Amino acid sequence: MRALVTGATGFLGAQLVNELESSGYLVRILSRSENSRYDTILCDLTQQNIPDSAFYKVDVIFHLAGYTHDSEYSQDKWSSYYDLNVKATIALAEKAVKHNIKKFIFISSVKAGGVVFNDDCMSESNQENPVDMYGLSKRQAEVKILKIGEESDMHVAIVRPSLTYGYNMKGNLATMYSGIKKGWFPSLPRINNKRSMICIYDLVQAILLVSSHKSTNGNIYIATDGKKYSSRYIYEIMCKSLNKGISKWSFPLYFFFILAKIGDIVSIFPFNTYAYKKLFGNECYSSEKLNKLGFKPKYNMSSFFNN
Repeated sequence: MRALVTGATGFLGAQLVNELESSGYLVRILSRSENSRYDTILCDLTQQNIPDSAFYKVDVIFHLAGYTHDSEYSQDKWSSYYDLNVKATIALAEKAVKHNIKKFIFISSVKAGGVVFNDDCMSESNQENPVDMYGLSKRQAEVKILKIGEESDMHVAIVRPSLTYGYNMKGNLATMYSGIKKGWFPSLPRINNKRSMICIYDLVQAILLVSSHKSTNGNIYIATDGKKYSSRYIYEIMCKSLNKGISKWSFPLYFFFILAKIGDIVSIFPFNTYAYKKLFGNECYSSEKLNKLGFKPKYNMSSFFNN
């Protein structure tokens, strides 16, 4: 079996490629730069056509490449998300069909399903309107490639990861971890918000599971570790893993609310209402559909960081 992987050098991609090789796959990657470890096809997905050689003797495509920067909607920035997350994804899927690729596994995001407005954990059937550019672009790509799958013989399946933790993690989790390690991250208040997460090792297994089942064709699967975390609990787990004392005192929620309002007015301030909602809002999702497929996560955040 030969797999073509995009985004292979990223946080998730590197782990997926390692697991594919361990499972006996021959791996080819699409990359903007040469990689001596792998059969590499040089290609900038946003700037040029995908070479036909990329699809030679490929059985399955794992499409992970995407523009993931966390940002509020802005018409000026939308093109960056659209060009890679939507336009390039469609081009890759359409060319895969022309080359008779059997399977196309698209790694989307829970952001494509919108946001949680109540205490319930959203499932794949609870589709809302995405609220940020990343989620909107991922949802547009989902709709297009599912249609491509319906109109062809190519097996198309989608995995929506929740917030992913692990060594060398990126984004807001990495910022929190680094801030706690360096001593500047504030002690978060004890609130009962609910956030879903997944360990990168379990996420890779979820992706491989979805790729291995015929029944996944045309389906979307949310991937979580099955636990619900408050922002305060995440903060405490990270403190313990870094051997940092956990203060019984914490900044009250209104302190962060006031900072957010200041950031709304002063653009150079690194915290605003959008960041406030991401830090303290609910982002709870159900992976029951994936569990029924046979997915059994081995990790939760506490066991991973404090092992």
